[in-house]
Amino acid sequence: MFDIRRRLVAEALGTAVLVTTVVGSGIMGDRLSDDTAISLLGNTIPTGAILVVLITILGPLSGAHFNPVVTLVFALRREITASGSIGYVFAQIGGGVLGTWIAHLMFDLPVLQLSETVRSGMSQWTAEAVATFGLVFTILAGVRFRGDAVPWLVGLYITAAYWFTSSTSFANPAVAIARSLTNTFSGIRPIDVPGFAAAEVVGALLALALTGWLLADQSLPSKIQINPKGAE
Repeated sequence: MFDIRRRLVAEALGTAVLVTTVVGSGIMGDRLSDDTAISLLGNTIPTGAILVVLITILGPLSGAHFNPVVTLVFALRREITASGSIGYVFAQIGGGVLGTWIAHLMFDLPVLQLSETVRSGMSQWTAEAVATFGLVFTILAGVRFRGDAVPWLVGLYITAAYWFTSSTSFANPAVAIARSLTNTFSGIRPIDVPGFAAAEVVGALLALALTGWLLADQSLPSKIQINPKGAE
């Protein structure tokens, strides 16, 4: 077990690299093509790929949450302490903001920006709840059945969810906050972030509830040995 300082640095670093990839690939795709579909594809593939890398190399350090709702779920499962989860969330948000600024610096853009991209309404909120439900379900089922495959499962899920959700699957309040600070292809207006975050929390809690029932070990009661003569 790594100490809390190293785990917090891992969470901040992972979220920073994730957001740098999301924002940077969005800027690059938008500059290289006037076709929105091509730009989105250029945004999708690097995001899925970097998730595989980050979860593989940083998972052994911190669990590779990089996402406040994932941390919330593991806190409710009592797999991380309350104080540790609070530290994780601050590290994730701070890392995400840093990632946006790094992307701006790389593409010679003003570091401080606010997005003007409207992402609001019931369809967007529903999409975020669905995206986050799927992400959390993928993580929990993956941890239960194929822990070694979780990096690939998450990377592939997010790659798919970019395209089957109308919101392009943020599924992460820290990433949403970070993306509100870039007025580029991947941005979201700051005023729209609370709606996204609320939908993401709802989706995560629904996934936690379903997996708690669906993946319950039904074999445990049969393993209990009862003494037919009673206790002695």
